[in-house]
Amino acid sequence: MAHWFHRNPLKATAPVSFNFYGVAGSPAANKICNDLRTTRARLLEMFTDVTCNSEIMKNATDAYFSLLQGFILPLDGTTQENKMRFIQNFKWTDTLQGNTPSAQQDVVFELVSIAFNVALWYTKFASRLAGKEKYVHIPRLITPAEKGRDLEPRVIDAYIIQCQAEAQEVTIARAIELKHNATLIAALSFETANFYQKADHTLNTLEPECSSKWRKYLQLKQHFYMAYAYCYHGQTLLASDKCGEAIRSLQEAEKCYSRAEALCKEYRQTKGPGTTAKPSEQLFFLKLGGLIKNTLEKCQRENGFIYFHKVPAEAPQLELKASYGLAEPILFELPPLSEQCTAEVYATFDLTKGAKNDKAKPKEEEVKPMKEPDLKPQKDTGCVIS
Repeated sequence: MAHWFHRNPLKATAPVSFNFYGVAGSPAANKICNDLRTTRARLLEMFTDVTCNSEIMKNATDAYFSLLQGFILPLDGTTQENKMRFIQNFKWTDTLQGNTPSAQQDVVFELVSIAFNVALWYTKFASRLAGKEKYVHIPRLITPAEKGRDLEPRVIDAYIIQCQAEAQEVTIARAIELKHNATLIAALSFETANFYQKADHTLNTLEPECSSKWRKYLQLKQHFYMAYAYCYHGQTLLASDKCGEAIRSLQEAEKCYSRAEALCKEYRQTKGPGTTAKPSEQLFFLKLGGLIKNTLEKCQRENGFIYFHKVPAEAPQLELKASYGLAEPILFELPPLSEQCTAEVYATFDLTKGAKNDKAKPKEEEVKPMKEPDLKPQKDTGCVIS
């Protein structure tokens, strides 16, 4: 079955051993290092495990983050930087930059990169993850994000806005399925279209070779939901005996729908990172075309027999605001610091010993792309987005 959502690839990373040799000066310190290695490996496995669900992902994320914070938070009773923060080098690719990694010797870089990937994983399962924690930690990075990299504000903002828009899509599908009034559906569709437009505008200053495909997806979704907004607004106008205005609204819906169809073709032909969705092959997309056509014909028929209203030259200005049904992001919070990370154990890490050992130098590791499972919805009802 064709995909409805566009998805950029998950970030890939090089293996990290957390072998600090002489630096870890106690069994408890060595256990933290071993647990960091195993919990990180476990979390990376979950990104590509087809059986992983949100509960498993949360547990795996919490296990790693609770330990990782022991190398970020001050544990010695001072406000100084954690002495372990800059001991390990990390490599991560970016979702828009192919398989060329960025590298920083900074545990905060690891934290925000993993958090980004977890958020991206949730989008692939039609869930939502707020970006609040990333905004707290990204400014702490010693090396600022380069243009077009995942931690750059424009890219982060676009992902967050797209998550909001896609959460709204589920609300719209549900409203249609439950046959809510046309005014509400029109308002939700209008606000969803505006989300997609905002996400597109956020990316308009990025290099076209890395953003064009993603932007085509955002543009086609914008026009698709504008078509929905004008279609259901037309139904509202007809119910208010404003048949001429209803016809003009539906004509505009037809125009937006045709533009969305054209953008679907352009999107499929545009090269760039990520999966290629096929929304124009989905029943949810196809049904809207028939709904617009049938509703417009009904309005024209009734106008010819009953109303005899003049059709305005200009499309109606949509100033719609949904009174309820707007999706709210779920707050994401880092887990508590692991009980293993105490001031006493922290004191047994001795950086001066590690500096004398050549084995402590980071080994160059290849960054291999993640082999993501092909997760396809099992059925297409035309409304329920799964």
